[in-house]
Amino acid sequence: MTKSYKEAGVNITLANQIVKKIKPLINETSIPGVLSDIGGFGGLFSLTGQKCKEPVLVSSTDGVGTKLKIAFALNKHDTVGIDLVAMSVNDIIACGAKPLFFLDYISIGKLSEEVVINLIKGIAEGCKMANCALLGGETAEIPDFYPQGEYDLAGFAVGIVEKSKIIDGWEIKEGDSVIGITSNGLHSNGFSLVRKVLLEDKKYELEEKLTVLKRTLGEELLRPTRIYIQPVLYLLEKYKNLRIAHITGGGL
Repeated sequence: MTKSYKEAGVNITLANQIVKKIKPLINETSIPGVLSDIGGFGGLFSLTGQKCKEPVLVSSTDGVGTKLKIAFALNKHDTVGIDLVAMSVNDIIACGAKPLFFLDYISIGKLSEEVVINLIKGIAEGCKMANCALLGGETAEIPDFYPQGEYDLAGFAVGIVEKSKIIDGWEIKEGDSVIGITSNGLHSNGFSLVRKVLLEDKKYELEEKLTVLKRTLGEELLRPTRIYIQPVLYLLEKYKNLRIAHITGGGL
C-alpha cells in the first residue's frame, strides 16, 4: 500500500502556502547587499559597499530556550521571534560587529499556518529593529517529535566589523569603568528557574494580573528581549576602547 507524505504527517502543500504568505514580511527586512529571494538553496549577500578596509565576518547562533513554554501556554507566538533575533545580534554587537543578515530555523511537530506566520512576524520585526536582512530560513515539520502545539526555534546572525575594531575583551583591566544598559525584563535567560519558582513553587498563574507589574505575569514574562544594536553602534562611533559583554546566562 502506497502512503503519501501528507499521511505520514508532512504537509508540503501547506508549507508552500505559508512561504507565499511570509514573503512580504521577509521582503520588508531587505537591505542593500541582499541578492537573493527566499526559496533558493542558499541566501546570497554581497559585501560590496561595506566600508571596511579589512572586513571580518562575525557570526552567532542561539535559541529562545524554555521561554517558549510560556508562549505555548498562552498561545501567543508573535514576540518570541524578536527574542530569537535579539539573542544572536546582541552577541555579535558585543564583538563590535554590525549585523548584516539573519537566518531562522523553525522545527514544529504539526504545521500551523497561524503559528508560523506569527513567528515570522516576530523574526522580521526583530530584524528590522537590528537593521539586518532576514536572508532565509527553514521550517521543518517533524511529526511524532514534539508534544502537540510545541516547536523549537534557532537563529543565526552574521555581521561585519573592521579588523582593527574587533572587540575581544582582552584589554579589560582593573580600574576600568563599567556602564550598564538597562534591560526591559528577563530577556530570554533563566526561564527554567523562573517557571520552577513562580509557576510550580509559588503557584502563580500566567493570566494573573500582578499589582507590582501592572500587567499579567504572562505578559511580563513574554516581554521581548531588548535589541541593543542602535545604542551600542552609537557608543562605538563616539567612544574608543569600549569593551562589551552581552549579559545572558553567564553574567559578566
